[in-house]
Amino acid sequence: MAFLKNYLGDCQRCRLSQSRSRIVFGEGDPSARLMFIGEAPGFHEDREGRPFVGKSGELLTGMIRGMKLSREQVYIANVVKCRPPENRNPSPTEIQECRPFLQKQIAVVQPEIIVTLGLFATQTLLGTEGRIGDLRGRWHDYQGIAVMPTYHPAFLMRDEAKKRPAWEDLKMVMRRLGLG
Repeated sequence: MAFLKNYLGDCQRCRLSQSRSRIVFGEGDPSARLMFIGEAPGFHEDREGRPFVGKSGELLTGMIRGMKLSREQVYIANVVKCRPPENRNPSPTEIQECRPFLQKQIAVVQPEIIVTLGLFATQTLLGTEGRIGDLRGRWHDYQGIAVMPTYHPAFLMRDEAKKRPAWEDLKMVMRRLGLG
């Protein structure tokens, strides 16, 4: 993972490099059984250079703890490594430039399960146009790795009613990992 991070270096491959403060590569156990993938860094992540550290990061940390794990026991990454201006969705070109790094992160970690956080990460990883409400709650496959889509923590903070379905998704992950 260190080699990959060094190879990424001070990436200038797309226009996101012009407005970012820091690259948010990813963090956690590079041998984790469980990997979480979000869409892109936000304001706080851009400032700290770490994924999921703002309010949504606090919620994700709580979700991970609820699974009887710690952030240090999982691996957390994003589809793109730099914050899009105004927290907009990354463009197809930006995704294409970052895709090899996410693919390599997945290849290095070799998780048993990937949890995609939100519509954008789910659509990108699974190559689908489906809606998150239709995709979550059931298993999918990414190159032989089980994928469980669920709601993004930022969305859960806006719609508390979705917390229970998200927890049901994570309970399915826990059962599959033998944590439950």
